[in-house]
Amino acid sequence: MSSNLVCILRIFENADILLSIIHFSGLMDSPRRHHRYYDLILTAFVVVLLCSNFIGAGKAAVIDLPYFGSVAFGGGILFFPIAYFFGDILTEVYGYAYDRRAVWAGFAALAFAAIMAQIVISLPVAPGEYMANYQKGLETIFGNSWRIALASMFAFWCGSLANSYVLAKMKIWTQGRYLWTRTIGSTAVGEMVDSSFFYVLAFYGIWPTHEILQVALAQYVLKTSWEVLATPLTYWVVNFLKRKENEDFYDIHTNFTPFRVKV
Repeated sequence: MSSNLVCILRIFENADILLSIIHFSGLMDSPRRHHRYYDLILTAFVVVLLCSNFIGAGKAAVIDLPYFGSVAFGGGILFFPIAYFFGDILTEVYGYAYDRRAVWAGFAALAFAAIMAQIVISLPVAPGEYMANYQKGLETIFGNSWRIALASMFAFWCGSLANSYVLAKMKIWTQGRYLWTRTIGSTAVGEMVDSSFFYVLAFYGIWPTHEILQVALAQYVLKTSWEVLATPLTYWVVNFLKRKENEDFYDIHTNFTPFRVKV
């Protein structure tokens, strides 16, 4: 065999070794798996988030509870925890990176909706009693101050990512067992971050401090209780997706930076 041919073969051999090293070190992206249900869950996550923030949040409701008396809460509290429900499912089945992408999608949707609402409200109103009443309704429902809107988006972003991070880490610590501890524990942390940031950023200096603490605590307890009650449904959905997607991801080598959208 000629020396030139030997050199060529060695070049190809070394190149093959180099490609293998690059592939296994993660420097070269491997083909992404196609998940049948991820896009559906992502869409549901964003829809629930938008509806709970822009439809339910504007109404204050009151219920009478044994030992607690009358408890006031925002209408959106009945539906906002569903976003955490979806976040738990995404992290448990697909991993932190997929839930992080959903959180950024939800954040972008909230930002767009808030900007759109302000632009629509600021447009000149056509003459007529109907449009005048319609304008008042828009201002009442969607005319939240920028302080409240920004507080809501920031609190959601921090709380959701904290929820996903805690669940991903607990899955490794528990070796995939005791799903209920992860869903409830991560939601307890995420909702605490969400409620603390939102009420302080939105109402500090406007409401008395003790009132902020009372309302934030009530919202936190109700939201976390929702997750506890949803535990059987969470088990069913998670097991269904793991079976159908053939996926049960562990975030052992995951980059947990929140400032990334790529999976």
